Order: sequence, then structure tokens, then C-alpha cells
Amino acid sequence: MSDNRFKHPGRRSFLAGSAAMLAAPAIAQDASSVNSTTTTVGERDLTETVRRNISSFRTLDWRPYFSDLKNGAVLVDIDSRALHFWGEGGDFYKLYPSSVPLTEDLTRRGRTKIIRKVEGPDWRPTPSMLKRNPDWPEYIGPGPDNPMGTHALYLTWTYYRIHGTHDTRKIGRQSSNGCIGLYNEHIAELFGLTKVGTQVLLI
Repeated sequence: MSDNRFKHPGRRSFLAGSAAMLAAPAIAQDASSVNSTTTTVGERDLTETVRRNISSFRTLDWRPYFSDLKNGAVLVDIDSRALHFWGEGGDFYKLYPSSVPLTEDLTRRGRTKIIRKVEGPDWRPTPSMLKRNPDWPEYIGPGPDNPMGTHALYLTWTYYRIHGTHDTRKIGRQSSNGCIGLYNEHIAELFGLTKVGTQVLLI
């Protein structure tokens, strides 16, 4: 797979904070604040060893949330920052730590489904992002500089994805502008387990 790296004079300054964006929806931050302490709730310095909330993860039963497991089911628990997956037969279950949106106004809850799966996703900032950050590139191709990581699951909601991230510091934290992020190895596994039509619930 080609790296397809985008050459742009402002690329380096953008990439320093692109992972913080996590393929954000239409609301964008000011370019000067993308990689600041405001991009991750509860963190003063991302280089410090900070305890994540993995200890609060708990397994869940699918039945209170889904009427069936047709095509499998994904549940994202925003509060515990965890993604749950059940296979179609109900006998397979996985639990992954995730990143979640920075604030409540960036958070979307409800039912949706996977409508597209992409290995090696590209990324384009929304028009509102480019308006507020004109030095950003209009396109980032697949590769290590892409804020969507190695795989992406597209949902029925515009601009919202479940995807990987190359910035592992973001997992287990409030660090996105809307999307749900996983470690690249976890999104690769979930990519293989899900299908177009897998139901998704964010609570």
C-alpha cells in the first residue's frame, strides 16, 4: 500500500497536533490550541505517565442494549471510555479501551451502524476546519501521519468514525472532537470482526 504522503509547507505544524483531532466532526479548534493542554481533559503533560481509567472497564451483557445480534453489535460506553463488541452468534465478546470526545457538546449518542470499512483511510478536514485553520493541508493520505490510523469504520452519522490512531497517548482519555479512537492493533482486529451493517450504539 502506498504511503501517499501529502507535501505541504504547513504540514509539519499541522501533523504535530493532527492526532488530537481524531478525524473530528465539523467543529474545529483553533490551530494554536490543537496540541495544547486543552485537547485532553485531565492531562497537564502528555509525556508524563498518567493513569488511564482501564481499571473502571467492566464486561457487559448485550441484552439490555440490543434486541438481537444480527450482524454483530458494537457498544461504545462514553463514560468508561470502552468499546464492546459481540459477535453475531452471541458467543464471542471483546472489550477495548477507547478515546472519546473532549466535551459533551462534541459527543453524539444513539443508534447507528457501520456503512463502510476502509483499510488505510485518508482524511480530509471539513470546510469549517479549513476556514478556521487555513494553513492546514486539504488532504492527508494513508500512512503514519494520518490521524485516522490504519483502519476506519464509517457510520451513518456524517463525520463520525470508529478508527485507529497513531498517537497511543489518546486512548483511555477524552481526546477527540467526536470520533471514537482505538489502538491500531485493536481497530485492525475489530475491522476483521465487523461487517457493513453491524449495529452500533453509543451511550
